[in-house]
Amino acid sequence: MPRNRKKHSGADNWQQNNDLSDDETSNDNASTYSCHSETQLGDGHNASVESGESGESGSGAGFEKYEEKLLQAIENASDKAQQTRITAFQTINEVLVHHYIPDFLEDRKVTLIDAVEKSLRRGKGVEQSWAARIIPLLLIQIEGMDDIGELVTVLKPVLLSTVQDGSAAYDARAKCCAALGLLCFVGVDDLGEILPLMKVLHTIFAGSFLKGDNSPSGASNEAGSLHSAALSAWGLLLSLLPPGEFVALVGGGGGPGIIPSVRNLVGMLQSPLLEVRMVAGETLALMFELGRQHDDEFLEEELPELIEATQKLATDAHKYRAKRDRKVQRATFRDVLHYLEEDISPEIGIKFGRELLVLNTWAIHHQYTCLRGALGFGMNVHLAENVFVREVFQLGPKVDEPERLRKTVKAEQRFINAAAFKARTISRGKNRDKRSFALN
Repeated sequence: MPRNRKKHSGADNWQQNNDLSDDETSNDNASTYSCHSETQLGDGHNASVESGESGESGSGAGFEKYEEKLLQAIENASDKAQQTRITAFQTINEVLVHHYIPDFLEDRKVTLIDAVEKSLRRGKGVEQSWAARIIPLLLIQIEGMDDIGELVTVLKPVLLSTVQDGSAAYDARAKCCAALGLLCFVGVDDLGEILPLMKVLHTIFAGSFLKGDNSPSGASNEAGSLHSAALSAWGLLLSLLPPGEFVALVGGGGGPGIIPSVRNLVGMLQSPLLEVRMVAGETLALMFELGRQHDDEFLEEELPELIEATQKLATDAHKYRAKRDRKVQRATFRDVLHYLEEDISPEIGIKFGRELLVLNTWAIHHQYTCLRGALGFGMNVHLAENVFVREVFQLGPKVDEPERLRKTVKAEQRFINAAAFKARTISRGKNRDKRSFALN
């Protein structure tokens, strides 16, 4: 989606009673979408970056450190050795997640795009996965519309080819689905391009539909992850469709192969894989939200079966599921059920710094989930700094830089005081030991 288009407004009604930090949204009892997005982040590599590193961007030493690191990684991304290229992509991912540096990337984006394209075409497995992860990060860092158009032109064909390649690794195809969804969300505004892509994604997640005998799909965990990634990307593109166009596709017969039936998505709720059930439930809520914006009685005849299936998942107490999985699932489907019955979307407050983002529609929920899936633990940095991310969520201009620098200085002072306190405590403890020995 071009950056000058207004996205769904999500921050015009602040709910102070729902104030939650971004980290707190991963609580077991929190709303589902955030917990689900967390499961897509857990690769462990991003977590290796200390939380305080993001504050270094204001100081010269911190900037020089990651600038040099990124330059070397971009050079290594075209190395002959596969492991060197993989390590380079991991480093690039780490830096771009935690720093917003569009000016620095301006003169290096062509080299990086070329390296990513070659790894997607010629690489295998892990290399393709890490190369695909870089694409969303580049998209939201690049500010020029011409550059975004070039990115779409170069990378969309190779992503489509990898997604449809049955011999490619499941994880690589899943990461390419996520990258393809965000690529078109950011850079494509033509329904003539969006709908064919939705059709391709539909053919992939159809692998988790019920079988002919109405038994759950026998997809493996890896295949299930691919199906959930494809459905998530499909839902992101769905949020771009005008409500009238979507209702016409559903009711006019133009949707087969593009819009899955409610019955098929309800069948996905029987999947043994939590992530498939979660994405299917949230996608159903998103479809009804979009349809009801145009028609208050959208697919009313399908509601009884859907509500019954949702109620079962909202009260699921089967002991063969992990305890945390049961909590996350129940929280998710309570929200879905409440929306289907009462037409009330959950409202979640995300605090970052002195600002608050309110997620109050299923479309905003899903967009946040997809962006957080790409940005991981750097989401707060980009909510505060990234022009495009702030535009998506209607957050307005960035907080002035002097204020952010003052906050960084205060944080550093707290660390210094804590270190001094610890050293003083150790020193006094040693002296106390000596006095006790002398008295005895």
